[in-house]
Amino acid sequence: MGSIILLTSFLFSFAAEAMGCCKQEKSKTWTFPTLILCLYGFFCMMKPSEPFLTPYLTGPDKNLTTDEVTNQIFPVWTYSYLALLFPVFLVTDYVRYKPVLLLQGISFIVTWLLLLFAHGVVAMQLVEFFYGMVTATEVAYYAYIYSVVSTDRYRRVTSYCRSITLAAATAAAVLGQLLVSLAGVSYFHLNAITLASVSLAFVCSFFLPMPQKSMFFHRKDISQTPPGADQAAAAPDPPRPSRCQEDKSSAPAARGLAPERQDDTPSPQQHVLRVLVQLSTDLRDCYSSRKLLYWSLWWALATAGFNQVLNYIQVLWDFRAPSHSSAVYNGAVEALATFLSSVTSFVVQYMKINWDLFGELALGIFSAIDAGSLFLMYFTTNIWACYAGYLVFKACYMFLITIATFQIAVNLSMERYALMFGFNNFVAMVIQTILTVVVVDSRGLGLDIVTQFLIYGSYFAVIDGIFLIRSIYMLVSSKCKRKTARSCKEHLNHAAHESTEQIVTGDMTRL
Repeated sequence: MGSIILLTSFLFSFAAEAMGCCKQEKSKTWTFPTLILCLYGFFCMMKPSEPFLTPYLTGPDKNLTTDEVTNQIFPVWTYSYLALLFPVFLVTDYVRYKPVLLLQGISFIVTWLLLLFAHGVVAMQLVEFFYGMVTATEVAYYAYIYSVVSTDRYRRVTSYCRSITLAAATAAAVLGQLLVSLAGVSYFHLNAITLASVSLAFVCSFFLPMPQKSMFFHRKDISQTPPGADQAAAAPDPPRPSRCQEDKSSAPAARGLAPERQDDTPSPQQHVLRVLVQLSTDLRDCYSSRKLLYWSLWWALATAGFNQVLNYIQVLWDFRAPSHSSAVYNGAVEALATFLSSVTSFVVQYMKINWDLFGELALGIFSAIDAGSLFLMYFTTNIWACYAGYLVFKACYMFLITIATFQIAVNLSMERYALMFGFNNFVAMVIQTILTVVVVDSRGLGLDIVTQFLIYGSYFAVIDGIFLIRSIYMLVSSKCKRKTARSCKEHLNHAAHESTEQIVTGDMTRL
């Protein structure tokens, strides 16, 4: 019911916004693509079968064993996602987003067609490969916004798109749970509903207008020389800094993303090479900022662990309470987890905390809570305790990733933020792949699902140790600096007082 209210309020607010702007000529450039993009995101996330994937695979429909699902099928998603992430990131910008959204829609359809009608381990590995394509192409969804709306509307449109996908994910989980628990709908028919939904998303993607620009390869200002350090500082109210704030004086950072103007039009190969060289330079400049480096390090480490837990949590639930003999509440738990995550992410903006000073302490504390939640899932045999641990784990991660996103984005231009976002996720996938090969894959240790969560809890405990130690070091250093500054100020005041007394004494002697 809450998700329905959220969705209804969103539709009314968006309709009011669109009607208020329809008299303006500029509205034609953003209201229609935003509406289509929101519909696309809604139908993509309306997947009531997703919380019940493991019971479906291990049940009578597919008749796979838990070991086959855990050690042979699910790892394929990690490998395919890693292999596709970086090339898709570059191709997405080069072809200007819409073709990649079409590819995502096709991958969605193929995934659920295979889930419905294919059988066997190899077929389900193909499912995971195509779903890896789906997740790798997600970058096109939010990047498309930047290419069709002006910068002053970007935050608003992003809010619309994130709200609609959040509402759809919550509604899908609630719908799936209600259909399974109250109507007795089979998992097969849930997947059929999901296939219909993603097919509608694919149809919606055809109506998206083709962008005329992109962030890197098709920039409108590609021939313009960006302002230098002094000019950028004097620019009136920029929406976001044009380079890393901590490296303003460095020459590479002052160049921005646009290459220097040349008289001759470069060939496509030269243009692509120039952009790639500039992207590598931007990455080097941004990661030279120690602040951004540590926030990115947590992002990559925590996201790798979070994705790994999300990928295998249903297997643990099915082990604690087998779906063939117990009631399954995966949909209700996912809906509640999504709601709590949205609440914790929303609360961040109202917390008046110096994140530069206490941010890493928060990373350490909440990473410790994540580790404790995972250890709870390992030691308990109660399914409700497992559900509770998962709720706490996901809410804490979403709280921290919101802070990390803000801390990184506030220091970068939109282009550099997109670049760091993609690279951080790539590093996270590399770490996740290592975890999968060593811990999960049958060619590695091939650990059982319960022992895996002991490893994941230990992994987050290591993250907790890294950032707690660093936060303590930062707090002690800050305190010492304040103490030194205070003593220096007192010394200067004392010296000035003595100098004043000497001058007064000298004047009295002369008198």
